[in-house]
Amino acid sequence: VQLQASGGGLVQAGGSLRLSCAAGRTSSNNAVGWFRQAPGKEREFVGSISWNGGRTDYNDSMKGRFTIGRDRTRNTVYLQMSSLKLEDTAIYYCAAALGPQPTSDRRLYRYWGQGTLVTVSS
Repeated sequence: VQLQASGGGLVQAGGSLRLSCAAGRTSSNNAVGWFRQAPGKEREFVGSISWNGGRTDYNDSMKGRFTIGRDRTRNTVYLQMSSLKLEDTAIYYCAAALGPQPTSDRRLYRYWGQGTLVTVSS
């Protein structure tokens, strides 16, 4: 399973950004999740989506600001981020889970992309 995250960059606080995860060679058995890691902090769950069913799960602290969607025709999963805050600055990773359902358990994600940097400025 190969994953490629893209779309990161510099954005002002309150702005929006959309990240993409090109998930080549994933199957209908792989949910896809987003995680992020800020400097000096542990990697944390952002949200995930089942590959076929469209079920989603979000970190409660980001619910309402972040939305995950997928385009099966393009094998791509998106993370739409709005009302960005300074504390959203992090490297964002997409990952493919071993199972088909969304999960926040990082241990259940076997395949990881290389990450894309999001910097929110004041």
